[in-house]
Parts: sequence; C-alpha cells; structure tokens
Amino acid sequence: QVQLVESGGGLVQAGGSLRLSCAASGRTFRRYALAWFRQAPGKEREFVAAINWGGASTYYVDSVKGRFSISRDDAKNTMYLQMNSLKPEDTAVYYCAVAMDFGKVVAGTANYDSWGQGTQVTVSS
Repeated sequence: QVQLVESGGGLVQAGGSLRLSCAASGRTFRRYALAWFRQAPGKEREFVAAINWGGASTYYVDSVKGRFSISRDDAKNTMYLQMNSLKPEDTAVYYCAVAMDFGKVVAGTANYDSWGQGTQVTVSS
C-alpha cells in the first residue's frame, strides 16, 4: 500500500498562489492515477484534479480549470497541485489519493487505494 503525505497548504490572499505537494512512500505510485480532492467545512468532499500514470492526461473540475495545474514527478514519488488565482471558495482541506484506473477516476467511479491526511488551504478575501 502507498502512504501519502500532503504539504504546502497555508493562508493566502485572494488572487495569490500556493503549490501543494503529495509525497508517497511504500509502494511506488508510478503506475497509479493520482488525484486531488478537497473538502470545505460543512460540505462533501469534492474532486479537484487527476493525472494518469504516464502524466500525459489530466482532468479538472470546471471550477478550477485554467487556474490549477496537476503534475507528477515519479522519480521523486511526488505529485503537485499548482494553484493560481485563488478564490475564497477554494478554501478547504486538500487531500491526495491514488487509484489504479484513470478512466474510472474521470468517470467518478474509481476506488481509491490510499489517501493522505490532508493539508489546509485558506484563502482570505
């Protein structure tokens, strides 16, 4: 099983940027599809972005398209989420997760093998 640890969260003003990292240990996640989720207070967990195992395909929820960018460095067993033009509504705990099938991630039917503990992102207005 893969163990995941997120970092990079913090407090930022609206319009600012943050870069989240998700470091993996245990089994390499080279063959996994990788995803970011977020959960705001009082709301359900929401899919944010995903990247396939080769890194050639990415997928984003509409609300972050053009502002967020997901990437991976398999040599470092690390995934990133570059977040630009942040808005107060981006405030949430952000989680990374791994799944075997990118197609199912896009379809919303994937089973996620591992989750991180989350990192808080707070965007002030």
